[in-house]
Amino acid sequence: MSTDGTPQWNQPQGNPAQPPGQRQDQDQDQQWQQPGQYDQQPGHTPQYGAPVPTVPAGEPPLWAPWYGIAFPKAVNRFFKKYARFDGRASRSEFWWWVLANAIVYIALYAVLLAVIFATGDTTSSSSATGVQADATSNSPLIAIPIGLLGLWVLATLIPNIAIEVRRLHDANLAGPFWFLSVIPGVGPIVLLVLMLLESRPEGQRFDQPERG
Repeated sequence: MSTDGTPQWNQPQGNPAQPPGQRQDQDQDQQWQQPGQYDQQPGHTPQYGAPVPTVPAGEPPLWAPWYGIAFPKAVNRFFKKYARFDGRASRSEFWWWVLANAIVYIALYAVLLAVIFATGDTTSSSSATGVQADATSNSPLIAIPIGLLGLWVLATLIPNIAIEVRRLHDANLAGPFWFLSVIPGVGPIVLLVLMLLESRPEGQRFDQPERG
């Protein structure tokens, strides 16, 4: 590593002046320092391999997972990897995006309800269980939040599937496990449990560093 902390590739493996046995042990300890590897320890510091390869901005390359990523960077990374089904996604990458997606849906539904109550007719009735209210609207303004909801669903459909596949890869599970989500009833619940699994270093078999 250089004096400024930048990871250096192709560093010599071991010290020629060391005895053969000690040098061999050091070579084994440094086996993860080969170019093309990204062996950051999931959720922990320090890492269990060499320094993480980074792009000039100081971030892991797109082909690699980012453990401990912050909320805004997770959202930005989600769209950068729009349709990438290769590689891995850490739990923080995935769940920060789930939170961001939920916030957008809540905001859009709030706008929809606001338009309905502001431009529609509200009726109420009472029963033994309490007061019930219904609101309907024929205003053309209601098309705005409905259209925005539809656009958001279409815009995030593919990247949502992609990040779920990458999260499965990070748990060392094959991408086709995603199809559990289409099984009625228990399928989505099983997929949710899989999304919660810890990261496993064996998942690096799904990485494609050559794609950048």
